[in-house]
Amino acid sequence: MIRTILVDDERLAIQGLELRLEAFDDIEIVERCMNGREAIRAIKTLKPDLVFLDIQMPGFDGFSVVSGLAEVEPPLVVFVTAYMEHALKAFEAHAVDYLMKPVDEDRLAATVDRVRTRLDEKRSCEERGRLKDILADVAPDSLPDDIAAGAGLGGDPAANRFERIINIKDRGQIFRVEVDEIERIDAAGDYMCIYTPAQTLILRETMKDLEKRLDPRRFQRVHRSTIVNLDNVKSVKPHTNGECFLVLGSGTQIKVSRSYRDVVARFL
Repeated sequence: MIRTILVDDERLAIQGLELRLEAFDDIEIVERCMNGREAIRAIKTLKPDLVFLDIQMPGFDGFSVVSGLAEVEPPLVVFVTAYMEHALKAFEAHAVDYLMKPVDEDRLAATVDRVRTRLDEKRSCEERGRLKDILADVAPDSLPDDIAAGAGLGGDPAANRFERIINIKDRGQIFRVEVDEIERIDAAGDYMCIYTPAQTLILRETMKDLEKRLDPRRFQRVHRSTIVNLDNVKSVKPHTNGECFLVLGSGTQIKVSRSYRDVVARFL
């Protein structure tokens, strides 16, 4: 179950959201709070998995609630508000999502799905950590390399570990990009250029951190500064010195350096 707290200074707003959440069998509402101070006390006491948090509340707004949780492990937060101008700040506060009032049922379903993905990933990491500690105590010599490195319990990582939508702040807007639509990613220092068929967006994040969010069975680095969606590769063109080019669906040709030639082996 996903233990959840609802926070809003309007009782009708809480009731409306609670009614919509009844459609999700794994959502368990453990508390309802009418202001920010109540919310902080409830979160610290009940330690929920998820909080739906109104932004505009008198005296102690939603962002103040997040700041007040600095000393504890925070739950996942979904901001809920009637004012679109708070969206950028919401994502900067590392919110899982941002819902506009009145909450749309389909949009809420997408948010809950995103929450499930985040929690699955978090719990998987915690389980690996516990197993690593146990093995280190009782049989340190038997600790597998993949667990010792934090990679998990063998096999390919579960698909739902990885992001399906990436929020990108660019040109004063938040763009919600479906990972399936990403063709390639180029690094430029601490910035990433995200290419889709419709647009090119700039994401402030390192390539190392971004790679952790993408399924390695589909997204592979083919050059020191380039990641390619392998589902988008239409053909492979040999080149000199053991190098080659991947031809993408858009017609773009990406050079694969010899250091990453094992990627090409998937197509041969």
